Amino acid sequence: MLPRSLTGRIVLAFVGLSVALLIAVSATLFLVLREQHQNQAKQSLGAQVVWLVYAVNSEKAAQWEGTIVEEGADIQKAGGFILVQNPNGAIRVLVGNPSSVKIPPGPTGTASVIIDTTRTSDGQSYVYVEPSSSQTKGWTFVMAEPDRSIQEALGDLYRALLIVILVLLAVGIPIAWLLSRSLTGPMRRLANAAAALPSGPGEVEALPLEGPTEVRNLTRRFNAMAHELASTRHEEAQLLANLRHDLRTPLTSIGGFAEAIADGTASGERAAAAARTIAEEAQRLERLVGELGVVERLRQGPAALRPEALDGTRLIADAATRFEGRAASQGVTLDVAGAAPGEPELTFTGDRLAVERILQNLVDNALSVLTQGGHVWLRAAALTLPGRASGISMSVTDDGPGFPPGTTEKVFERFFRADPSRAGSGSGLGLAIVRELARAHGGEAWAENVAPHGARVTVLLPLAPVMPAARRPEPEES
Repeated sequence: MLPRSLTGRIVLAFVGLSVALLIAVSATLFLVLREQHQNQAKQSLGAQVVWLVYAVNSEKAAQWEGTIVEEGADIQKAGGFILVQNPNGAIRVLVGNPSSVKIPPGPTGTASVIIDTTRTSDGQSYVYVEPSSSQTKGWTFVMAEPDRSIQEALGDLYRALLIVILVLLAVGIPIAWLLSRSLTGPMRRLANAAAALPSGPGEVEALPLEGPTEVRNLTRRFNAMAHELASTRHEEAQLLANLRHDLRTPLTSIGGFAEAIADGTASGERAAAAARTIAEEAQRLERLVGELGVVERLRQGPAALRPEALDGTRLIADAATRFEGRAASQGVTLDVAGAAPGEPELTFTGDRLAVERILQNLVDNALSVLTQGGHVWLRAAALTLPGRASGISMSVTDDGPGFPPGTTEKVFERFFRADPSRAGSGSGLGLAIVRELARAHGGEAWAENVAPHGARVTVLLPLAPVMPAARRPEPEES
């Protein structure tokens, strides 16, 4: 089972890699050392052939046997032996005491000597040298020494491994510690920061980008998430504060007038006026609750849209129809531009309820600032802006006081009220909802003042909702 901690896993990986490396190095080094020691033994025995051949060719049999026994004392002391086979095939042991006296095959072809390894009947391995019998008057000689290359190679290997292990410990432990620290340090900071997110009151301090590329990318994404969360919390706090403010006024009015009616303070015409005020404030609360429902729906993003085929010209005509009564009571003229004969239909795909809400908010916002004799113009047209797909623009223009200077962008913020003259009895959410609904379709909304006085709000909706693409991962550092 793997360790639970990252440090433990890094140490385990380092130990496993070190063990695998030691095994591979040991096996290779053992083979090299064994072959080296075996070659040394063969060279040592090969040098013995010179005096043996010389003794056989320069002395009589009785004499060279004694010379061989005398010169072979070192071979016998090392645990080796010397065999001789006369021309008739009889084999004798001149030196040593081998468990078997089998003569290995001699050199073939033009070779004058053969040096190889053999095993006796007791399983012991020997390195032997056998000169060609043509050099020794038909006699065959075999000189052998125990093959200790394995033991000698193991002895050298143990000494080498000790050095390798010490080097691995001296170099590997600091490397493993630094690697573990470079990973666990940023990860620990991430864990602590993530644990503090649920209870964090405000902006979370961005974590430093440290560690490997993957940890840096994770930290970068965490910083972006923490910033987004802090912004959302700020917006929610601001929304709640504005809601408390916007709810307090109508509730105070409703409560006060209701109490006046109940205790008889307001009677007759005053009671009727109080009832009308209560009704107006109730309608205001109803509008506020409805717009809050739209805000909640917008939190679901494009997934909340229900696209269908729509006609822009028909939509603005329907919006004007819904506000005819209110406009007439205020003495305001609604001007709707219909489609000219021969012009193509302004059809597009969108969410009907969302587009109707956009137009409703825009017309309501315009009527709230107009007095007797004012005008509201509703227009729909095909529009293509640089960098955007073709779409349909719907605009609502009024000849009221216009937006205060420098507020044409701020008016789309929730509850923004730079000028009470354009706030009326609204909730302060109207234009914010307009822009968010437009952006949910992949479109945009903007406001502007018109000459000589008045304001226009334009909404651009694509021919088909443009769903936001999945966020691409940030490029990783090389």
